[in-house]
Amino acid sequence: MFPQDFDYFSWIILPVIIFLSRLTDVSLGTLRHVFISKGYRKIVPILGFVEVLIWIIVVAQVMKNLSNWACYVAYAGGFATGTYVGLLIEEKLALGLQVIRVITNQNCDELITQLKSDNHGVTVVDAQGAVGPVKMLFTIIKRKNVPQVVDKISTFLPNAFFTIEDIKNTNQGVFTKTPRFNMLFRKAK
Repeated sequence: MFPQDFDYFSWIILPVIIFLSRLTDVSLGTLRHVFISKGYRKIVPILGFVEVLIWIIVVAQVMKNLSNWACYVAYAGGFATGTYVGLLIEEKLALGLQVIRVITNQNCDELITQLKSDNHGVTVVDAQGAVGPVKMLFTIIKRKNVPQVVDKISTFLPNAFFTIEDIKNTNQGVFTKTPRFNMLFRKAK
């Protein structure tokens, strides 16, 4: 398939190394941005250092091989894939808090009881909706708990309108208990 004098390193191995390196550094960059936005400042400098170290090594290799189009394709492909992988990792980590706001004209007592029994704080407000009186429920939960809470909303109030938004920080409140994060992942106060 390949001629005897084919340069396997330059045309196959080096592009694969560039691709994997770029995938890694862009994934780290994506996570770094997420940690910045969530207030996890202690890990950000470490991620930034590793990200830039990988990037500069990769760019040096690309610059040494300017006539090798496979390096360009690997660099761009690693960037695109790294962005996707970084977002997948961030989704799996599910860091941070979110507020779920439920608006309903139905009886919401069962949902409130269920959320409280799961140790989620719930605030209920009487309000006026477009077609009459409604109840607004607010609960701030850890992002990893969102699917379970949405399932409960769908079970107890299938016609309710709800929104979910990110929260950067809170003070006080009722939250489910989870093991403490390593010092690197604790939010800076």
